[in-house]
Amino acid sequence: MATVNRIVRRYTDLNLIFKPHPYSKDVLTRKNADAVKTAIQNLILTKHYERPFHPEIGSQVSSLLFENFMPATKTALEKSIALTIQKFEPRARIVDIQVVDRADANAVDINVTFALSNTEEPVTVVTTINRVR
Repeated sequence: MATVNRIVRRYTDLNLIFKPHPYSKDVLTRKNADAVKTAIQNLILTKHYERPFHPEIGSQVSSLLFENFMPATKTALEKSIALTIQKFEPRARIVDIQVVDRADANAVDINVTFALSNTEEPVTVVTTINRVR
């Protein structure tokens, strides 16, 4: 019987803290699911026109935070997050997006469950965004 060797793609990003490794003094990296988690969280928190030379990168989450939180606002947030991840993060395949209003804390919890494009194991990113001016 022939065996099939499957090539598993590994994902690596720089750690945005830019803390050096204690021994090699090289910049630390984030790997696989941690790298994609950080990228998704950064995409959700990035506003349009915030990145130089790439005004298209970003989401509408921050502009929707100060709207009255109704079912339509929740749907708009979920669609904006899904569209942003589909456009700018090809390593992730969205499984579920949940937006939870925490009016008492003046915040919104965003739970994005995704699977890496090379695995089936679901990974969840939890982000809390506060309404602050």
